[in-house]
Amino acid sequence: VQLQASGGGQVEPGGSLRLSCTDSTERLSRISMAWFRQAPGTEREFVAATNTDGDTNYADSVKGRFTISRDNAKVTVHLQMNSLKSEDTAAYYCNAVAPSRRLPWGQGTLVTVSS
Repeated sequence: VQLQASGGGQVEPGGSLRLSCTDSTERLSRISMAWFRQAPGTEREFVAATNTDGDTNYADSVKGRFTISRDNAKVTVHLQMNSLKSEDTAAYYCNAVAPSRRLPWGQGTLVTVSS
C-alpha cells in the first residue's frame, strides 16, 4: 500500500480526531498534498491542502475546524479535525493535489460522527 491513512473512528458530534497519512514511496514529499473525503453515495471531495512551505487552504465546510499539517521528514500529512459534525462522516484519503501526480488511492480511513 503506497498511501496509508489512519486515525479514523467513531466520535460524537463536537468531538475531535487526528488523521495521519504516510506515503511509502516518498514521491509526494516535495509536492502539495491534500486530504479528500467521500461519503456514501457521493463523489470524492477536496477537504484541505498544504504545499511544501506549509501554506494551507481548506474547503469552506471545514474552515476553522480542521487543520492540515505535514512532516516532510516522515513523508506524513496530518489532519486535525475539531468540532466534528455528522456531515463530516466519510472515508478520508490523502493524495497529491495535482491529479497528474497522484498515486493510486489507498483504502482511506473511516470517520463516523454520531451520537
